Amino acid sequence: MMGNVADPVVTLLTVLILVALLILALAGVRIVQPYEQALWIVLGKYRGKLNPGFNWVYPLVSNVVKLDLRTQVLEVPRQEVITKDNSPTNVDAIVYLRVLTPEKAFFEVTDYRHATIALAQTTLRSIIGDMDLDEVLYNRARINTRLRDLLDEATTNWGVKVESVEIREVDPVGPVKSAMEEQTSAERQRRAAILRADGEKRSKILTAEGDKRSRILQAEGVRQAKVLEAEGSRVATILERQGEAQGLRILALGGATLDSKSLTVLSLDALQTLGEGQATKIVLPFEVSSLLQGAAQYVKGGMATPPHDTTSVADLERVIGTADAVLGRIPSPDELTKELSVIEAEMKAETLATEELANKAKSGKELPPS
Repeated sequence: MMGNVADPVVTLLTVLILVALLILALAGVRIVQPYEQALWIVLGKYRGKLNPGFNWVYPLVSNVVKLDLRTQVLEVPRQEVITKDNSPTNVDAIVYLRVLTPEKAFFEVTDYRHATIALAQTTLRSIIGDMDLDEVLYNRARINTRLRDLLDEATTNWGVKVESVEIREVDPVGPVKSAMEEQTSAERQRRAAILRADGEKRSKILTAEGDKRSRILQAEGVRQAKVLEAEGSRVATILERQGEAQGLRILALGGATLDSKSLTVLSLDALQTLGEGQATKIVLPFEVSSLLQGAAQYVKGGMATPPHDTTSVADLERVIGTADAVLGRIPSPDELTKELSVIEAEMKAETLATEELANKAKSGKELPPS
């Protein structure tokens, strides 16, 4: 009877013991992630590091501390800093760090995150306090580099590596910002005034230069016109004199074969022409009575024409020259066409030269010496 009662109790105790052992066994299981490093401490004594994955430690007496090995981002709180030129400025930053030695990060400092932020605040205040406000605004890269180096030097003993530091915002306080805005506005107005003055100066210079070029071009045109006019007058005078000379030679050539009767007829024609004029007084270069008497005798046939030797063409050409020498050579149609083409080419070249001078004057280039 007593044996039958003891068997269920023993069975229950056995089950409880097995469950307790199972719980203790499960309590010793530790799972470490790939980006973590675990420290194993047993009864206050460091036993070593646990590798990522499944690990089993002594239950109840073991303490496992996991540290994240990834790059961590810490925000440095916004704080007001007095610069070297006594300008209050609000500054905040971001610190990027990574745990390199988990043992130092846990055993050498209470909380490496809080310690790094506090150190960044004090270091940032010290760096900006040695700089003017303008340097802080324009030299952020230098501040970042210097702050990173100082933090990294201090956190090396904690097993922490400061990878980068970035100043996120530099915000001067209200009065300082207003003064900076006024200064910037004044500087912009000064630059605008300088640009306007420089533009007006350049405009006046270009206008004066254009007027000078225009006057030079106009004077060059007047000079060329005068040269062409003088050349035309000279050529016209020469041609006129040549025409007069040729006319006299032609008269001499025609008058060489005239006899007395012909001269009398021509004299009568001259009297008729003089009579048709509007003049009230006529001066004759010969005696009219002798002219009329001679004409009457020739008409009645009472007076014979005196013998007169006819001058041959060869004798005339020997005395006054050939017909081509007197009248000039008459060019053929092909020669006239060629000469007109040459004249047109010369006129086109003169037009292009004038247009080039005008374009150079407009573009402000130096004119060629006249």
